[in-house]
Amino acid sequence: MKYSLSLRRAVLLAVAGASLHGAAARAQESASSAPVVGTRPAMNALTSQPDPSAQQAASGAAGAGDAQGDVSELMQMIRDSKLVELRTTYNGSYGASLFFYPQEMTYYVALFQDRHFWRVIKSQDDVRAEAIYAGFVKQTVQLADIEIHRTELQAQKAFLDRVIALSEDRAKRLQADLDVARTQQAQVNDHQRAVQGEAVTLRAEKERAQAQLRELQRQVQQLQRQTEAGLPGTR
Repeated sequence: MKYSLSLRRAVLLAVAGASLHGAAARAQESASSAPVVGTRPAMNALTSQPDPSAQQAASGAAGAGDAQGDVSELMQMIRDSKLVELRTTYNGSYGASLFFYPQEMTYYVALFQDRHFWRVIKSQDDVRAEAIYAGFVKQTVQLADIEIHRTELQAQKAFLDRVIALSEDRAKRLQADLDVARTQQAQVNDHQRAVQGEAVTLRAEKERAQAQLRELQRQVQQLQRQTEAGLPGTR
């Protein structure tokens, strides 16, 4: 049984070594271009963002070579195309990734926010690596909740702002129409009053003219009778 396990391990290492050799050859052919791992953002574009106090403590306790942690190691391995990206999950600006280093049969689990690595855990136990990755994914869900809620609130506010702007524009248009209608109505009322006043004046002038005509007709009849006085009447 021990011999079988040793043989299996030797075979896995041989396969991993062959895969790594092929990957190294391909990396040499395209050494001028960095590998693009992941989609949003590209893994090779991520940077470390260590805690300032932890960075100062590390730099004071050891030299630059000794202070390199798992984050820097992971970044360098990504740049050197040594890792296989197995899984990546994004939630808001947070993300979690599971990488595999075939040469040493090692898993790297990374948690990042925006464009910065946050935590990196490496393990040769695939079950533990998967569990850590699942925990990181769950953490990104929890951390991104407020971001997602903020995004929804921003969208709702932007929508309400547009509705308000449209409503204000509609109100301005209606107010303008109402102002025009009121102005026109006032002009119509003034015109009606003017026409009514002219009608009253014309009616009075008409009545005076009719009275004058009646008086003139009466005078004409009277003068006619006087003129014809003493003349024989006609039958």
